[in-house]
Amino acid sequence: MSSASDLTVDVVIAGLGAAGSAAAWRLASRGLRVAGFDAHEPPHTLGSSHGRSRIIREAYFEHPQYVPLVQLAYRLWEELEGLAGTRLFQATGGLMIGAPDSAVVAGTLRSAREHGLSVERWSAAEIRRRVPVLAPDDSMEGVFEPRAGVLAPERGVAAMAAAARALGAQLFVHEPVTGWRTDGPAELLVQTAARAVRTRALVLAAGPWMPGLLPQLPLAVERVVQHWYPPSGDDRFAPERFPVFLIEAPDGRVLYGLPDQGDGLKLAEHHHGTPARADAVDRHVSPEERARFHRLAARWVRGLGDGPADSAVCLYTNTPDGDFVLDWADASRSVYIASACSGHGFKFAPAIGQVVAAELAGSASPVDLTPFRLGRFGAAAGSPAVEPI
Repeated sequence: MSSASDLTVDVVIAGLGAAGSAAAWRLASRGLRVAGFDAHEPPHTLGSSHGRSRIIREAYFEHPQYVPLVQLAYRLWEELEGLAGTRLFQATGGLMIGAPDSAVVAGTLRSAREHGLSVERWSAAEIRRRVPVLAPDDSMEGVFEPRAGVLAPERGVAAMAAAARALGAQLFVHEPVTGWRTDGPAELLVQTAARAVRTRALVLAAGPWMPGLLPQLPLAVERVVQHWYPPSGDDRFAPERFPVFLIEAPDGRVLYGLPDQGDGLKLAEHHHGTPARADAVDRHVSPEERARFHRLAARWVRGLGDGPADSAVCLYTNTPDGDFVLDWADASRSVYIASACSGHGFKFAPAIGQVVAAELAGSASPVDLTPFRLGRFGAAAGSPAVEPI
């Protein structure tokens, strides 16, 4: 890599999906000179930030530590809607269903208790009365939270990128970051497919492409499939009658669903996908794969007909514990990791961008980042940065 540069900025961002475009927006809002790069042209269907609709929920069953982060995200999604002049969020309510001691039910109640959130507990009979297309076992119960709803992922990514550009960020597509090295006591030289960029900091937000940038991180990419069932011809699956839901089956598998907003009912299994690599994933969904999923879905949702009308592959980039990575990768605090959201990160995107902006500015984080630091994997945040040139 030459020591010359074609561009000089304060921050370079590798990856412009949900986390990267959010970081570009929030960093640019602080007046920083930002250059973002992506191998493709977001929003696209090749990574983790697509799917026509995504769930956002507040009483977060995974852990109460996520509640302040998602509350920040709610505020920033609202701000972004104002900037974009378009709706990105639709409230539908959310219903978490399972055995009383299941992770989905018990975890939701724990978050609600610890953060004083308003929720309702529904018996299986009440679930069937209020949402007749759902078919929980009699031994199950539901936790309903009114603030949950649906986000528009493609519009959201486009809106964050547009907001970043409006503030002066330079965003380059079809131009991946290919390497970097230190170039002086407080600078990096970042190489892309087309240019060299001098910068004070590099943010890695490449989603399923992260293993190629930092192979020492304990990340595993997983191929999962989203399915859409054709519109039913009535309003059973309309947002006004059908909340977003997750149901934890007795075997631990989790099915989730989102209402029909014009594309049909969206259903998918959370995890239980196959190992993959971002640039070599099988994007074909076979009839046999759709049939296997339909058998799972039809057990818990009535009126699905013969099977999905459409399907699409999505990639999860998983950490061993399923929690995010938000931390510096090096002792000099020049390379920051904002990735590995383990299949549940989209809803948090603007809040992650806010965290990145605070960290790079040396400001106090708006939320406690202890659960998301690298040290939990036995890797000190001060270890030397990998420079994959």
